[in-house]
Amino acid sequence: MRAALVQLSVGDDPAQNLPVTLDFMRQAAAQGAGFVLTPECTNLLSSDRAHQQAVLCHEEDDPTLAALRAEAQSLGVWLLIGSLGLKTHEADGRFANRSFLIDPQGQIAARYDKIHMFDVDVSPTERYRESDAYRPGARAVLAETDFAKIGMAICYDLRFPHLFRRLAHAGADLLTLPAAFNDTTGAAHWGSLIRARAIENTCFVLAPAQCGTHAAHGGKPRRTHGHSLAVAPWGEVLADGGTEPGVTLVDIDLARVAEARARVPSITHDRAFEGP
Repeated sequence: MRAALVQLSVGDDPAQNLPVTLDFMRQAAAQGAGFVLTPECTNLLSSDRAHQQAVLCHEEDDPTLAALRAEAQSLGVWLLIGSLGLKTHEADGRFANRSFLIDPQGQIAARYDKIHMFDVDVSPTERYRESDAYRPGARAVLAETDFAKIGMAICYDLRFPHLFRRLAHAGADLLTLPAAFNDTTGAAHWGSLIRARAIENTCFVLAPAQCGTHAAHGGKPRRTHGHSLAVAPWGEVLADGGTEPGVTLVDIDLARVAEARARVPSITHDRAFEGP
């Protein structure tokens, strides 16, 4: 399978972001990709809740989702929409940060709502409270396709290794980790954590990312780290998307998962224990 990591630098207007994403999808398919992956926040990146309320839609009405599904069908590719910000019918009015796996017929094969919310103080002047606007998901998702068993996660989930271990025990041989990783923490931790999740679970990890400075109508512009990564089960970095928007191609041989697990079968060596 040839996969394509689409690296974006979206603003806070979904209508402006969509044509860029579609163009990169077409470039990827033209270069032989059968599996195209976009990053977290494919439709917009914004910290302004009033603006989000004005421009976001429910899943059934979302024009970005409809257009990307149609394009996946037109191109005949599998598509991971890293995530979309979507309205929900929850009483508290919070949004969902939802990843979609789309099959080559344009149908939704799986959905995953981000479980872990980015509520952190990166520095005295850089504070994030994702849970103010987004409600967390509560269910891990393993998607079975005709080419891989895919464990789905999003961005800050990366820091919670028990999620990925559970997916590996459920049969995942490929993990998707779309992200809009903070520029500060990305420089410090992104590559190391992606490689760790691949090594400890002997899985491929495909991690399409946002990059650069993101235009916003209100508030401080946000910066993301970039460096979309594809990592093999033994920990080799197969591809690095750098710091600019674009398409990064990588060929995935899932036989390498079985080979790595035969060499170090740590998945089968997990043991129950007591304490502390």
